[in-house]
Amino acid sequence: EDVEPSRMERTRYALMRLVEGMKEDRVGVVAFADEAEVILPITSDYKMAQAKVRSLSPALIARQGTDLGEALEVALLSFSESSLSNRSRVILLVTDGEDHDENALEAAKRAAQMGVTICCIGIGTPEGAPIRIGNEFIRDEEGEMVVSKLDEKTLEEIALTTGGAYIRADNRTVGLQEIIEQINATEK
Repeated sequence: EDVEPSRMERTRYALMRLVEGMKEDRVGVVAFADEAEVILPITSDYKMAQAKVRSLSPALIARQGTDLGEALEVALLSFSESSLSNRSRVILLVTDGEDHDENALEAAKRAAQMGVTICCIGIGTPEGAPIRIGNEFIRDEEGEMVVSKLDEKTLEEIALTTGGAYIRADNRTVGLQEIIEQINATEK
């Protein structure tokens, strides 16, 4: 909860705003923690996309943790063969950037080879905050509260690898306008 009202609420807000502004784009949603799951296959159904974004919750993924590489790989698999040749493809990665498996840069290199741009929005602060799901704080094996910190270096590297952009969200802005400008520049 180092971003008000919480990282999840800010993420849902950013994604809702993004979908509201779409006109001829297609959108898909992949939720991730230690595993990644396609919540919404790529579609033009914006009402369904908004419903799926509203339903995003840490409880969607059973195993907690963060595997950015898995999330990016699942997102890359979501693009159909036809979408790989005739349109720009962008993955918008909204995360604190903390990565427990360190495969994200390899996935970003694969994305770059496929012509997919990854734009990253960093949610959280470098100082971090304890993770709470529901009313319970998550604890490690030693019983210490788990503190999740924003890893801007990783997110910058992912974005740079694919020619994307990295923006840090804060309590005033989510960074969405900058990302939309980057996506629009890519489309041109």
